Amino acid sequence: MRVSRRTFVGSLLTGASASLLTPAPRTRRNVLFIASDDLNNCLSCYGHPIVRTPNIDRLARSGVRFDRSYCQYSLCSPSRTSLMTGLAPDTTRVWDLNTHFRDTIGGVTTLPQAFQKNGYFTARAGKIYHYGVPAQIGTPGLDDPRSWNQTVNPAGVDHTREEKLVTNYTPSRPGLGASISYHASEASDDQHTDHQVASAVIEMMEKHRRDPWFLGAGFYRPHVPWIVPSKYFDLYPMDRIEAAPFDESELKIAPEFAYFTRPVNLGMSVRQRREAIRAYYASISFMDAQVGRLLDALDRTGQAKNTTVVFWGDNGYHLGEHGQWMKQTVFEPASRIPLLIGGAGVKARGRGCPRTVELLDLYPTLAEVCGLSGAPANLHGRSLAPLLATPNAKWDHPAVSQMLRAARNVMGYSIRTERHRYGYWNEGKEGEELYDYQADPRELRNLAKEASSDSLKQSLRAQLDAITRHRGRTPGVVPALKPPTPARGAETSD
Repeated sequence: MRVSRRTFVGSLLTGASASLLTPAPRTRRNVLFIASDDLNNCLSCYGHPIVRTPNIDRLARSGVRFDRSYCQYSLCSPSRTSLMTGLAPDTTRVWDLNTHFRDTIGGVTTLPQAFQKNGYFTARAGKIYHYGVPAQIGTPGLDDPRSWNQTVNPAGVDHTREEKLVTNYTPSRPGLGASISYHASEASDDQHTDHQVASAVIEMMEKHRRDPWFLGAGFYRPHVPWIVPSKYFDLYPMDRIEAAPFDESELKIAPEFAYFTRPVNLGMSVRQRREAIRAYYASISFMDAQVGRLLDALDRTGQAKNTTVVFWGDNGYHLGEHGQWMKQTVFEPASRIPLLIGGAGVKARGRGCPRTVELLDLYPTLAEVCGLSGAPANLHGRSLAPLLATPNAKWDHPAVSQMLRAARNVMGYSIRTERHRYGYWNEGKEGEELYDYQADPRELRNLAKEASSDSLKQSLRAQLDAITRHRGRTPGVVPALKPPTPARGAETSD
């Protein structure tokens, strides 16, 4: 059958071609790269019964929601460095908040640099690489100047005026960035940092509408301190907020090093925990409103049809599970993150993907979706392109996360498949973990010591060892962290 050129081109635009991924057109695709800080999966598109995120839900309807997506390290700088370089923490040698990857692997080509080399304008506003929050809001932080043609570092009233007004349930912790603190602000949305981040990106989007671009929108919320306009707190009446169930016996389920928060629940009362959860939810909804402004701008400027939109969180966040708060564990609440990819180049629409994926996969994915040439050949992730066309396609790639307990010189690693997580601390000398999420989603039964699990444990350990060695782990060696240099600055929190 003879096919006209118009029919053939139309088939590409409607996704009727036989390829797994809609081929990149001659007009190069833009990328809107949206990051949220310390965001777990408390989003309505992930099925949360209370949290309202209509704009992130809108993005989910335009593409694929990854239901089992994981970070490499549940702490800001190691996680973001890994994503932006496409290399695992044991290769970047970034395991803390002070080391810059240019000091360890200086010549690496970052994700934005790969776009630059293909003729793109690359820019960011807010936090894409590491910033100490809130201390470094309004500064370049631990940014990478080589990655960008333009940067904007706004600082709103949440940082410049209202941090002194917070209610702080953990005053003994080192700085507001490691606290459980919040404030319902009377200032308008546009006076807050994240609103200004979105405004800066929208301005870039409008100015460079005739150029191919890669724009990073780095939102600071829901990182503490939770300072957002009071109307977002009003979305969540206290009678709807429940504290996570917890029993002291949970602290004996996993090895000692699996736990980070001491004392459990940071010594907060049940009422205080509920107030903190409410503030976290409010911060998510405020951040979601800024995502909506970005999506509206794409539509208004006519660029939506040629823009791939990525939304990601750098690490998860405990809200009392296992008595833990914040991150720095390899438990599910800290290592699981939201990841959504929609818009141009994404064939599946409004679908959830059950496959296990990693933040490392973003670099090769965007390189393929946008048809980049010259991307590094040594990236540790795999392109998600097949899953953007068929979310339930065959896929047998687990996710690996790790966490260093520097004070005790112990590293923990875990491997997550669609059903199980296996992990060990100090190569098993300090304990092992094995959970079956189909039967035990709250990680309350550690199967590692049960004889019936020996075969499964050995198989997962062999996979974990092979992957981590490929990604730079030296068996038997735990990295010794250097003290921060004055040039880079020390941050006790992120």
